[in-house]
Amino acid sequence: MKELVAYLNQISPLRQDTIQSLSELFIPTILEENEFFVKEGKYAQGIGFLETGIARAFFVNKEGKEYNKQFFVGPTLIGAYSSLLTKQKNKIAQQTLTECKIWKAPFHDIELLYTKYHDFERLGRKIAEHYFLEKEKKEIEMALLDAEKRYLILREEFPGLEMKIPQYHIASYLGISPTQLSRVRNKMSKR
Repeated sequence: MKELVAYLNQISPLRQDTIQSLSELFIPTILEENEFFVKEGKYAQGIGFLETGIARAFFVNKEGKEYNKQFFVGPTLIGAYSSLLTKQKNKIAQQTLTECKIWKAPFHDIELLYTKYHDFERLGRKIAEHYFLEKEKKEIEMALLDAEKRYLILREEFPGLEMKIPQYHIASYLGISPTQLSRVRNKMSKR
């Protein structure tokens, strides 16, 4: 739990009474590799703090092809934010790629804390702003940068990730085929 508190305090400092209320909500769980934190087509109920491990957010097209939208590498927050806010069925699954330790809390209870603690509401706003900026950055990169530049950004943002998960997940995240990823890596290794 102290890892969660330290993570949140880096974003926006919390008062001790806020921390106490938060600590009563979060319950630790272990998800094995390939388990789902939230499935597509289900209503998201909770939010999580990924303390250790790696997970992905992905969607599947009509032909059954998977597209990785985001990687989560602990420590970070995880959850189907759109489903939680809209109360609609989730469209983007979140699945573990390694064993993960996750602290889970019901989102309804989190929302109640926003009205009770001003510092917690500020934290929620800062997290939402961060994810908005991250989403916009990724959209711009996908539209304007070639595969090699996107690969370099991935390596910078997620050091060592490519050694811990299958390469087809990396390729999917970059919007290229595994063969194209292999070519990019070979070209870069010859420099």
